[in-house]
Amino acid sequence: MSNQPASVAAPDTARLEKFCRDISNPLKLKLFMLRKLPMAYLAGLRLAEVQAERCVVTVPYKYLTQNPFRSIYFACLSMAAEMASGLLAMMHVQSGGPVSMLVVSLEADFTKKAVGLIRFTCPDGAAIGQAIAESRATGEGRTVVATSTGTDEAGDTVAVFRVTWSFRAKR
Repeated sequence: MSNQPASVAAPDTARLEKFCRDISNPLKLKLFMLRKLPMAYLAGLRLAEVQAERCVVTVPYKYLTQNPFRSIYFACLSMAAEMASGLLAMMHVQSGGPVSMLVVSLEADFTKKAVGLIRFTCPDGAAIGQAIAESRATGEGRTVVATSTGTDEAGDTVAVFRVTWSFRAKR
């Protein structure tokens, strides 16, 4: 990131809290996923936790998420990893003026066979919020590499995804 502005407006805390409350409502989340993310709904992705700083999304091993090697298909893991960072981005985008957001890169490391319930945690809400605030303040685009780490039920890391998000304030 280049030329950071001297002061960046703080996010609207009330809007952040409202987003967390709304998206944490199981019915509202199901309706959102059916309308905007139908494959995530069919795959069984669920929101386990959302705060301004971090988000946790789960994906189960089941018939629709399996691959021929008896583990979770990498695309389903990718969906969960992207959703963990994407919900943080959506939350911060909705806390102020309009901002376009786009995934521009995705990298992944797979370290263990993914079976059972996998939890993807993205702790990069503060960095995402800062980039969005800077884009609003300067009118220039900003990128953030958000890391989503997937762990199995034993707590072992199965995959680490680095999702690069681009944010640009709309004028």
